[in-house]
Amino acid sequence: MSFIHEDFLLQTQTARLLYHQYAADQPILDYHNHLPPDDIAGNRRFNDLAEIWLAGDHYKWRAMRANGVEERYCTGDADPYEKFLAWAKTVPHTLRNPIYHWTHLELKRYFGIDELLNEKTAPAIWERANAQLQTSDLTTWGILRKFQVAALCTTDDPTGDLAAHRSIADSDLPTRVYPAFRPDKALAVDQPEAFNAWLGKLEAISDTQIGRLPDLLDALDKRHRAFHEIGSRLSDHGLARCYADFPSEAEAAAIFDRARAGQAAGADDHAKFASYLMLFFGRLDAKRGWTKQLHLGALRSVNTRGLQKLGPDTGFDSIGDWPQAASLGAYLDRLQQEDALPKVILYNNNPNDNYVLATMAGNFQDGSTPGKIQFGSGWWFLDTKEGIEWQLNTLSNTGLLSRFVGMLTDSRSFMSYPRHEYFRRVLCNVIGREIESGEIPGDEELVGPMIENICFGNAKRYLALDIPEASGKS
Repeated sequence: MSFIHEDFLLQTQTARLLYHQYAADQPILDYHNHLPPDDIAGNRRFNDLAEIWLAGDHYKWRAMRANGVEERYCTGDADPYEKFLAWAKTVPHTLRNPIYHWTHLELKRYFGIDELLNEKTAPAIWERANAQLQTSDLTTWGILRKFQVAALCTTDDPTGDLAAHRSIADSDLPTRVYPAFRPDKALAVDQPEAFNAWLGKLEAISDTQIGRLPDLLDALDKRHRAFHEIGSRLSDHGLARCYADFPSEAEAAAIFDRARAGQAAGADDHAKFASYLMLFFGRLDAKRGWTKQLHLGALRSVNTRGLQKLGPDTGFDSIGDWPQAASLGAYLDRLQQEDALPKVILYNNNPNDNYVLATMAGNFQDGSTPGKIQFGSGWWFLDTKEGIEWQLNTLSNTGLLSRFVGMLTDSRSFMSYPRHEYFRRVLCNVIGREIESGEIPGDEELVGPMIENICFGNAKRYLALDIPEASGKS
């Protein structure tokens, strides 16, 4: 039997039934990822397995570095085949890391390759995969069709021109592709050089002269509206912790003026300004009926030499350990007091915060929308089998698993769609095990639709994206 067989990770008969009957055939709604819209608009064809599989993948780079691989084979100028061979030599050392599972799921699902990847099998796998990459089945459009991706949401700065998204919308690609509004750079008054350069881009794209704080708010509102008009219904923020040091408008304006003049905000003023803008962004999302995503707790760019050499998002980030409860509660409460609390999905990067975020979500359910405040899927270092189980158990113990909006890839790679399958297998294994132990009724009419909804239906209804009605089961 091959390693990736039809019942992979499904340890009971009931788990197997749930997966194959209710989960496997559901479409994918990948509502948070970092895929380049230009690659989709141009229906990119990848030259080789290194280009599609290794470029930009900091998970693999971290594993290779830990295995003693020189940087030139990770992010450097080594030949593509040399990079792939360095990865193939690393894979056997990743046993019990989820990368080992993902690697072989991806080889099987994209290329039909059953062999375990190692130094010996690498040459044949390289040739076989590269031949398939030259077909239309594995261009970006081919991949989205192959994995039944009904819709996906990329992560886009407000200064982006959205040209690729307009091109995709005008094409005959059946997958709906929308931008998600990621305005993190608007908070950077502690880095005035970068902040002012970014404001220049915002001025140009919004046709707004930004001399004062109200001008900034007007420009951001214009871009938020532009995203809305092209179909966006989600925003996203990557924060160490939620900001809740609310200043007066005059204080925020003074901080803005100083940053505009080149004076860096200190930690206290930065927190105040960020708090002011985060309230503004919450109001925008509520006004237009959007969902806000809060990704909390990553400690970024810890390795200074690595950052200076390679830049951000290259594998030098880890779990952070900030207190989350008080500031997150204060932020959500302030928006609710203003009747401006949008739908919110909360993600944590530290497993110690699972119960903090899950119970916080329960504080702000208001009966207006099922699961209005979501405890989001295991993210980044927690999108593992164990991390997924922790998230499912925490949500089940504190809220309504049946209303959960499910998995996302959070990926920069078009090779990541089997992670939805991975999540679905873990989900069905958890539920199937508890049915067989008598903790959940063995009632398909009760449990089957819940599985379908967690895989696709809940997200489709909750996010209010324009997705064809034929996608998924009702």
